[in-house]
Amino acid sequence: MSGRLLAELKQTKPFTTLETEAILNLQKTMDVIGRELDGILKPHNISGTQYNVLRILRGAGPDGLKCSEIGERLVTHDPDITRLLDRIEKRGLITRAREKQDRRVVRTRIAAPGLELLERMDKPVEDGSRRVLGHLGNTRLTQLIELLEAARDFQQEYT
Repeated sequence: MSGRLLAELKQTKPFTTLETEAILNLQKTMDVIGRELDGILKPHNISGTQYNVLRILRGAGPDGLKCSEIGERLVTHDPDITRLLDRIEKRGLITRAREKQDRRVVRTRIAAPGLELLERMDKPVEDGSRRVLGHLGNTRLTQLIELLEAARDFQQEYT
């Protein structure tokens, strides 16, 4: 154990388990990275989840997606997708329309202003990603990705 997190948290007692230390390190790291991303998104008056929705819809293309499909693709879970979409639609960044074949289904698509906003944000977000993780280099980034994906494998046991 490096003890670096203990020092950062000004904690004198060691963590009870390595798992606890790892989880707290993940949380601390996501806080640092999240603040960096928030600094990039704030001038555009958009949250990380709203940005994620716009990226999902851009990737979906002109057919758009149903609300449930957007929820399944979100990086971070949001229990109220409808309200989230309401806020984004109010800004004119997305459109929603009921399908003619099944009026129960509402299809969401990214609107031109949403595409324009993402285009303006692509480079700053990419630059921010490089700023916070680029120093790790390709080999360590690949290892980090593999470790994080492996850490999520516990979900398979419970689903």
